Order: sequence, then structure tokens, then C-alpha cells
Amino acid sequence: MKIVRFESAGVTRLGSLHADGRVTLLEGELFGPLRDTGTVAKVDKLLAPLEPRDILCIGLNYKAHAAESNAAPPAYPVLFLKNSGTLQNPGDPIVLPRKLRSDEVDYECELAVVIGKTCHNVSRADALKHVLGYTCANDVSARDWQRNGGGGQWCRGKTFATFCPLGPSIVTTDEIPDPNTLSIRTVLNGEVMQDWNTDDMIFDVPAIIEFMSASMVLRPGTVILTGTPHGVGFARKPPVFMKAGDTVTIEIEKIGSLTNPVIEERV
Repeated sequence: MKIVRFESAGVTRLGSLHADGRVTLLEGELFGPLRDTGTVAKVDKLLAPLEPRDILCIGLNYKAHAAESNAAPPAYPVLFLKNSGTLQNPGDPIVLPRKLRSDEVDYECELAVVIGKTCHNVSRADALKHVLGYTCANDVSARDWQRNGGGGQWCRGKTFATFCPLGPSIVTTDEIPDPNTLSIRTVLNGEVMQDWNTDDMIFDVPAIIEFMSASMVLRPGTVILTGTPHGVGFARKPPVFMKAGDTVTIEIEKIGSLTNPVIEERV
């Protein structure tokens, strides 16, 4: 099932997205039983498919990206966080920071894992049993703040408003039995910037969940961003950063496309 969250007549609802573009209303809770009513919904506005409880992110998790970053492959998954205020809907703008100005705002296509059941000390063998599904994410990053403004922490450059677009839907695990066989890419203004496969992850999805749940609790609604492949803007020669008027699209096989325009913050 492809689960979408949307506004219809001022009410936020859940729906099932069908191959022909129809959305039918779902009854129930995202992390409980869901029933497809078969009633076709009128979608006034598509929203991010959930409001995450936590947004946990893995850095340097593709072999080719670690190489382009001149970084050794890490011994353990590299964890950083985004706050809930980074969430952005499909179609709504990524806002370039101007109060704390950044002129180095980068794109990062990422597979996002949506946890559906509480995880604590979960084994690799059981890890995917705790996943509701997968969606597209753009781990938008202000490289100047990430590099110079965080005292060695990445969070400052990763947590500006709108820096975590998610969507368009959560594709449940029955449709994606192996999340590490998916093509993934970024398209900026019609030009392909990243084009790779999730099989290049240093730590695959089961390994990430096993590690993240070790002596730590992941609750339903936790979203894990699993890293980005090579081709990011800061590593290009010359560097390519997003600017007002751009349009950026994240595409992941079996999930779909997440598109956002880019604007400047008004201060």
C-alpha cells in the first residue's frame, strides 16, 4: 500500500494512493489497523506522509559518498538529528536561511525508513519486522553552518526550517521487501545530480535499525534517514548549491518523486 496524508475540505486525512492516481480514504490509525474504505477522496493538498516523532539521520553511509568527501568509511553508523521543525510537504518550498545566512545549501537524496513498532535491542534478523514502510527524503544541508557553525556537530547546518521534505507516500514493506536494491537519484532543474543505488550503503537498513535500537528506544513514528550517495553539490567542481528559483526532485524506485521549489527566507 502507498499511504498518503492530505487535506480535504480543511480536514487532515489518510488515504491509499492507487496506480491510476486515485486516492481512497483510509480508516484507522497510521500505526494501527488501517482499512481502505474504497471511497475516492478529493485531495486539496498533499502533506508529508507523517509528522515524525523523531528524525534520526545517518551520515557518510554510501561508499562512493564517503570517498568523494575524503572520509574513511565509519566503523559504526554516524548519527545526527533533525528537529521536527525541518519537516516540509511535497510541493512546498525549501527556504534558504537568511536570518542565519547560508549560501551553501545542498541537496541530498535519501531513503527514509518509517518505524512502525517500538524497537529496543532489535536483532538484525528481526529489524525489518518493525518497519511500517519507506518514503523519499531530502536531507537539505547548509554546508557552511555544518562545517563551521556547529562546534563540530552537524545539527546546526541540518536543522533549518523546511530542511527535511518527506513524501510523497509511505510505501509499506510488503511492496519493498528489500530496501537495499532501489535506484535513487536527485534531479536539480532537470539535470541529474545523483544517480545510484541503495545497495552501496555501508550499513544496510537492517544493520542501521539493529545499531540504532541498541540500548535505545525507537518508537512508532520515528523516521530514519539512511544517508546519501555521491554527487552532492559541495563535492562538485565547481560546487553546486541551491538558489532561489530552483526546483529539486528526489526519485526512489518503487516509491515515487518528491519535488520542492527553492525560495529565500523573508526576514
